[in-house]
Amino acid sequence: MRFHGQVTRKSRNKKRKLLPLLIPAFIIAIFLFIYFVNARLAPIYVQYAEVQTQKIASHVINKAISSRTANVLNIEDIIVNVPSDSKGMIKFNTEIINRASSEIHALVESHLQQAEAGNLDILPTDEIEFDPQAMESEEGIVFFVPLAQAANIPLLGNLGPKIPIRFHVIGQVQATMDTKISEFGINNAVVEVNILLTVNVQIIAPLATKQSVVTQKIPVAMGLIQSTVPQIYTTGGGNPPSVEVPAPTQPKE
Repeated sequence: MRFHGQVTRKSRNKKRKLLPLLIPAFIIAIFLFIYFVNARLAPIYVQYAEVQTQKIASHVINKAISSRTANVLNIEDIIVNVPSDSKGMIKFNTEIINRASSEIHALVESHLQQAEAGNLDILPTDEIEFDPQAMESEEGIVFFVPLAQAANIPLLGNLGPKIPIRFHVIGQVQATMDTKISEFGINNAVVEVNILLTVNVQIIAPLATKQSVVTQKIPVAMGLIQSTVPQIYTTGGGNPPSVEVPAPTQPKE
């Protein structure tokens, strides 16, 4: 009995000595587990966050465009008169186009700055949950990504942890002119003049970051340019005439 009591006291002493080591080891194990799981899930919710970022930026840009004072112009308003012997050359009024481009550029930059400052009126709050306090204190737009939705687990829905995502605009908004001319009918053309906006954003998530580009095409002017129908119309390639328009007859003397 005496020997058994000594062994019990020794085992208790060993447990007491191991206890201060087990607690830090348990905490470290939990931390490593969370880090490992987050590292494995990071590409999933970053990809989901990139889709949401594109949606948010497009919504803000559309809000800016809808506040424009001028609507889409008629193509005749931005075409300079060209001599009839210019062989169908089209010349645009760059002054009007540059004025529209500057207006669009200023509106988009202003709306993006307001969104980053926490103005929820120009953000899609019905679909995405934002953090206005974090947006006021930090730089960028902060929203939450439900882990269940990012991992495509429909049964959980919006349950589970919500991961905060922040993105902000890098540099200035780039605006370039984009024109498109499409053949329409016989000797006619549909002309479109657009402003191509490019916004570079930085997406920041826990243990992950990514740069993304948001592009949007804004129409400035469009319309149909009609020219005279030729007397003979062919499709090329040595084919016979597809349409023959009789020449006007001269009155007899």
